[in-house]
Amino acid sequence: MSWLDNVVRPKIRTFLSAKRDTPDNLWHKCKNCGEMIFHRDLAENLQVCTNCGFHGRIGAQERLDGLFGEGKWEKIPMPDVPADPLRFRDQRKYTDRLKEARAKTGEKDAVTIALGQLGAHKSVVLVQDFAFMGGSLGMAAGESIVKGAELAVEHRAPLIIFAAAGGARMQEGILSLMQMPRSTVAVQMVREAGLPYIVVMTDPTTGGVTASYAMLGDVHIAEPGALIGFAGPRVIEQTIREKLPDGFQRAEYLLDHGMVDMVVKRGDMRETLTRLVSLLMVESVAAPAAPKTANAPVPYQASQAAPAADGA
Repeated sequence: MSWLDNVVRPKIRTFLSAKRDTPDNLWHKCKNCGEMIFHRDLAENLQVCTNCGFHGRIGAQERLDGLFGEGKWEKIPMPDVPADPLRFRDQRKYTDRLKEARAKTGEKDAVTIALGQLGAHKSVVLVQDFAFMGGSLGMAAGESIVKGAELAVEHRAPLIIFAAAGGARMQEGILSLMQMPRSTVAVQMVREAGLPYIVVMTDPTTGGVTASYAMLGDVHIAEPGALIGFAGPRVIEQTIREKLPDGFQRAEYLLDHGMVDMVVKRGDMRETLTRLVSLLMVESVAAPAAPKTANAPVPYQASQAAPAADGA
């Protein structure tokens, strides 16, 4: 028995031996510069590094709060679609993957529909969350885009999409690919109503999303450093067997080559979008609402998911 055991009283001994539970996420290491950033500072700066300006990925709730202000926007329920129309399974059941993604993000699917005020104009904003199965485009996301377009026409409001995706959702097969033309028709419906359609491309915006609604905007905005393209750089290099230029498919490279109209920092996004909406809505406010055309997207029906086999 040591002299410490004889001298130190039991209560003090308990205090000295008690372990402090310190959260392991108080500090965040920037992926670009390696700087350690206090988590509250990073959250207040909308997940943008305070040292080098690197734009980290951000969830739908956080992005909409930063755009409209906390609690100053209305979340619109997304349409219901079959959860697992093809009963798909690879290493795991598709339904299990959906449950995990919903628990992780707190969202029902990859696209969130919101209605809020940008300056003097009510605006419909769709946010794709890459944390939800890579922001992949499935039936639920496609229905949300169609719903957002219909809301924009109904409210005579601009439609703004924050795109972030790795492409179509493989677990839904051809039903996922069909959302590309459906979302394209939805965008055309907004355009025929004389309303602006603005796309904000975030990191990453790739695959079928880039091949459809992400490249159909009246104005294309990109966040700094965002990866934007159809196929990834590695696939392109392996295909053409050549070394790609530095910064290839990044927002700044695309701006220099005319693929996007502007690169806007996240902290300046609200001001930029407010100004664009104000300019683009000058003529559209006075224009009459366009009648629903024959090309309007058809609402989802259960019979679309699993057509009967011949002779069934």
